[in-house]
Amino acid sequence: MERLVRAAAMAGMAMMPAVAFAAGDEAHAAKGEPSVIHAPNAGVMSGIMAVVVFLLVYMILATKVWPKIAKGLKDREEKIREEIAAAEAARQQAADALAMYQQSLAEARAEAQKMLDETRAQQQKLAAELKAKADAELGQMREKALRDIEGAKRAALNEVYADAASLAAMVASKILRREINAADHQAFVDESLAELESVRS
Repeated sequence: MERLVRAAAMAGMAMMPAVAFAAGDEAHAAKGEPSVIHAPNAGVMSGIMAVVVFLLVYMILATKVWPKIAKGLKDREEKIREEIAAAEAARQQAADALAMYQQSLAEARAEAQKMLDETRAQQQKLAAELKAKADAELGQMREKALRDIEGAKRAALNEVYADAASLAAMVASKILRREINAADHQAFVDESLAELESVRS
């Protein structure tokens, strides 16, 4: 229907020059001037020919040219839609990739922090173990040193006691003016040591 309206409108527009020519001929005839169109129905024939030519051109355009133009426009529209859809898909893929990257980055940071915490805890544990071991070794060394000192002290005291007992026996023998035999000397030394030990304790 729309095509028929367009065709009728264009046919009317095409007939306007023919009507104008006919009116011009009548005006020239009234003034006694020679007419450009000699036949009285020449203007109508020109109009009809114009309409026929227009209809032929319109039919050719409508059947041959316009479908190609419409198809080209439709293909162009489809292509634009496909490009828009592809751009939207690419944008969505980029957003998904960015989200995955951010998630992976967050997981990597969390894993690195976890490893750092574990390493710090292991270092603290190792430091505590080394300190405890050093303290234990130091305590053992202190106890051993104390035992060695105590042993050396006892040995020195025993030696001093023995020397003192020998000296006392010698003095006693001189005082008594008699020789003390080895058995008496040893008994005297042992008795003196026992007394010194009892006094010391």
